[in-house]
Amino acid sequence: MDVDGLEALRAVGTHGGVTGAAAALHLTPSAVSQRLAALQRTVDVPLTERVGRGLRLTAAGEAVAAAAVEVSVALERARAAADELRARPTGTVRVSAFQSAAQLLLPGLLSRTARLDGVAVECSDEDVALDEFPALTDRIDVVVAHRPDAGSPWPAGVRVVPLLREPLDLALSPAHRLAGRTSVDPRELADEAWVSVRAGFPVATVLDAVAGAEGPRVVHRINDFHVAAALVGAGHGVALLPRYTFGSAPGIRLVPLTGVRAGRRIDALLRPDRAERVVVRRVLDELVALAREIAA
Repeated sequence: MDVDGLEALRAVGTHGGVTGAAAALHLTPSAVSQRLAALQRTVDVPLTERVGRGLRLTAAGEAVAAAAVEVSVALERARAAADELRARPTGTVRVSAFQSAAQLLLPGLLSRTARLDGVAVECSDEDVALDEFPALTDRIDVVVAHRPDAGSPWPAGVRVVPLLREPLDLALSPAHRLAGRTSVDPRELADEAWVSVRAGFPVATVLDAVAGAEGPRVVHRINDFHVAAALVGAGHGVALLPRYTFGSAPGIRLVPLTGVRAGRRIDALLRPDRAERVVVRRVLDELVALAREIAA
């Protein structure tokens, strides 16, 4: 079996078809199809099947794709063993983060990794729905993702490195009736108008838990926390904002909530094979150390 064919099969399973796999692998759809065809010729059972205009893995394809992960990990471990013996392992590491984590973590990460001779870090912001973060690991080495405190764990197939827990506080205008409080009970917020992120994003899940059975009265759906903070500061609603990122933001007041665990878990997600690379491990170590400093 060809390694490129196994990678193509794995990407088709992760991204739901040839087009998504091609984008993740930086190939044309035709090239992905050719790799799948070459792989199919080496086995006697169908690995993929047509569904409408799309393509999905068969049970055999799923089994081969799962085994392909172990092949990729073994290859990267072999490369890492050779890199460990080099005086100066070099390479480029791609790091992405959702927007507020990018603000919180990326400047410090770049400052720390600038001291790593021969290691280049390329950053991007990727703010996606909760269930879309794992798929980003097919094209990004280290994906900084978040999930609610009480959320489900990340699916099998990605390496998860916990970074920190960031509390989510109630954001208020300085003129708000509760702005002078040291804490607020969520039951006092029943009639409030909320500025919230779109459904499917982790903070929306936390807000549902804070609001209780009747749910929040959301008047504005804003994913950019800077815009949300501006609306709150101008008196156009209240919001949940992350404490470490916005605790010193001008024009708003952050007040902790009582009686409810409001926060988000920030994790680094990696493909198991890429997690074996020496340069990726060096960057990840710096990211973990930075997160510990922030949480402390």
